[in-house]
Amino acid sequence: MQHRNGDLDVVFHPKSIAVVGASSNTRKSGAKWVLGLKAAGYTGAIYPVSSSGGTIDGLDIFTSLSAIPNDVEYVIASIPAHSVLQLLDDCISKGVRVVQFFTAGFSETGSTEGTLLERGMLERAQRADLRIIGPNCIGSFCPEHGIPLGPSPLGKTGMPGQVSFVSQSGGIAAKLVEYGIGRQIRFSKGISVGNSIDLDASDFLDYFADDETTRCIGAYLEGSRDGQKLFSSLKHACTSKPTVVWKGGRTRAGAAAAASHTGSLASSAPVWSAMLRQAGAIEARDLEELSDCLLLLQQLGRFRAKSVTIVGGLADGGGGISVAGSDACNDNGLAVPPLQAATREHLLDLIGEVGSILMNPVDVSPAQFRGLESLFEAIRVVALDGSSDLLIVQEDVDIMHSFLGVEETRKVNAFLATLPHETGRPLVIVLPSGSAEPDRIEIESDLLEAGIPVFPSMMRAARSIALVGLHPAGHDSVSLQ
Repeated sequence: MQHRNGDLDVVFHPKSIAVVGASSNTRKSGAKWVLGLKAAGYTGAIYPVSSSGGTIDGLDIFTSLSAIPNDVEYVIASIPAHSVLQLLDDCISKGVRVVQFFTAGFSETGSTEGTLLERGMLERAQRADLRIIGPNCIGSFCPEHGIPLGPSPLGKTGMPGQVSFVSQSGGIAAKLVEYGIGRQIRFSKGISVGNSIDLDASDFLDYFADDETTRCIGAYLEGSRDGQKLFSSLKHACTSKPTVVWKGGRTRAGAAAAASHTGSLASSAPVWSAMLRQAGAIEARDLEELSDCLLLLQQLGRFRAKSVTIVGGLADGGGGISVAGSDACNDNGLAVPPLQAATREHLLDLIGEVGSILMNPVDVSPAQFRGLESLFEAIRVVALDGSSDLLIVQEDVDIMHSFLGVEETRKVNAFLATLPHETGRPLVIVLPSGSAEPDRIEIESDLLEAGIPVFPSMMRAARSIALVGLHPAGHDSVSLQ
């Protein structure tokens, strides 16, 4: 399938970027964009533009686009709304390919003037084959190319990877990136589309579906001006790659807020859910579920899981954990089947009967009294049991430190990091917060680096496993009109 919009590579890999509205005042958004691009390591040409001229961080500020002696492919506009039509004329004269408007104050205000201004912008751009992102957005994000998301002088991007996203909200996009960097979600590309008067979520879903460096796709959507186009693009994306969608504005109050946020037209929540299901998308309910599912897909890829085995009590406290884990999994439609008889017999030999639970969930806490090798073998035996599709291990760092000590806790996690490769079974770790938070963060980082998804609670782990592992796909017709 060809992209409806031609080649959008320039959005994520521009050879040159002009920031119109930059100034030497580093408190202003235009200046922050320039500083962020430099901090992120963008290697293309950066051209700050402001009628007042001056310098910023060693770069000359050009007084106009026309004053730039070289070609400009991509423009970031941080200017007042009344100046956008003149800027578009300047972009057309300069041969700019894409202009992204951070500027707000258009149809999202509900005013006739704002709507007419958007129409005038689009008419100008279409006549010249100039593409618009926004207005009212923070534009593109590409760690590999050194393009941070939005006007931040820190220029944080995280490590490049294979997760891409599209968001109608700049704030949600920014939070997704923050969550992602913290949890080692490695992004390939991202885009905040705002009011979407030209390029919209559908266009970028199509692009990501065919992008060789995108392995899975996330989306935050508030509404659509063309429901059939969106449905078609979602089907294309879901057919190519697992796609997770969080629909904002599901309630009446949320829909009203979405209309004033990006000017989106929203259908009812049941219609959206039906559309997402028929397109084959995984529907998330909030930012945590969206990021959880993307992390799971990044670490494990596309998988099927109808049943799980739960291991708790790596040092102590496994009984209550087992009960809570069973409830969380069953509440989300995941079966927790008993272990095979041979596995239970082996466990009985390894860790004994007193204080242990040898069904599923499995409380292996008595193994600590027989040494780490007995604990490792017990977990290994459970992992090799063929009664379920996936293994969940809950580890409480505070308890581990109290009963095993810091060094033995590290040895346990070194063993867990190699377990999926040894057994061939997918593994998910639940690592709740506690008083030993710095150590917990270090353990989480090491496990994520080993390719193991880590979650802060059993409920979040179970929910994301169910959303991805139980996900059906279909391609029937639906209407959002």
